Amino acid sequence: MTRALNALAVGAFLTLVVDVLTSGRPATSLLVALAFLLLATFGFEPVSRRPRTGWAYGYVLTGLLLGYATFAATGASVGGTLFFAVLVAQGVLVLPVPAVVVLVAVVPLAHAGMSVPAGLREGFGLLVAVLFTAVITKLLVREQEARRELAAAHRRLREYAVQVERLATVEERNRVARDIHDGLGHALTVVQMQVKAARAVLAADPGRADAVLIKAQDQAEEALREVRRSVGTLREPVTPVPLPEALRALADETSAAGVPTALEVVGAVRPLPEQARESLFRAAQEGLTNVRRHARATRVELTVDYSRPTGVRLEVRDDGPGAGPGPTSSGFGLLGIEERAAHLGGRMTFDSEPGRGSRLRVEVPG
Repeated sequence: MTRALNALAVGAFLTLVVDVLTSGRPATSLLVALAFLLLATFGFEPVSRRPRTGWAYGYVLTGLLLGYATFAATGASVGGTLFFAVLVAQGVLVLPVPAVVVLVAVVPLAHAGMSVPAGLREGFGLLVAVLFTAVITKLLVREQEARRELAAAHRRLREYAVQVERLATVEERNRVARDIHDGLGHALTVVQMQVKAARAVLAADPGRADAVLIKAQDQAEEALREVRRSVGTLREPVTPVPLPEALRALADETSAAGVPTALEVVGAVRPLPEQARESLFRAAQEGLTNVRRHARATRVELTVDYSRPTGVRLEVRDDGPGAGPGPTSSGFGLLGIEERAAHLGGRMTFDSEPGRGSRLRVEVPG
């Protein structure tokens, strides 16, 4: 916009040159116009960097006085009117609105030396011209500000999109890590325990060892199916098994591994969102895995409670010796359970006291 105003100022000065040369006025009358041109083209740039300061007011006042002098020296020519248009447009850029209103109001005083009818006629025309200039300049300024704000908003959106992509990547990485730990880790733990049991009785009871190894083989195959299920979930959704059925399979599996596990379903079973179902299933899976690894329990109670209308609660309780903070309370598995529950707006608690066993409780909306 500054360049356009400079071009308009140069055009106004050339108009004055033509008018003076054709009207026979002395060329010295252009000196004041030249002073205004130099002020408008070279003086405005530094002032525009400090708008609404004393420099801006001083600049506009100096330009107004030079405009009056140019108007008087050149006989109220068209070039003088264009000079006032340049001055008002620059005023809009560096002054507050009230000061611009005052500037627009005093510009027509350039016709004060004329007769009353001519002064009113010419002054009103000049007022309309500079008022139109002020309004158009203000609209252009607002449009430029809107463009800058829009560009800034686009930059922020691009930054937010990059952040969202990074967060989504981290979230998916954590989800895959939880699935591997809770699914494959659980299955391999069972295989490890069964192979260890088979080795312990291999010499004394080969038949029993063979039976245990068969179970280990079945569990290894189940681990392979779990891997395929996880990969398949990444590619396309699968129809989930109802939660009570999936928990029943976990309870049977734990019982077969040597820790009798009872499943209790409280309340009327209802369908759950897939994420809520997955969170509860993985919590039960991790809880039972921890019991087999650490608890030294003789019995486990697995409870899923549908009695509350706003959520579902899962509990894994064992009768082991219990413990303070240790592997069962600080591992990645419980962290994954807590993350899953928190992501859904639920919560996880884990209690383990010497002599009173351990209890894992997970509650999620559903």
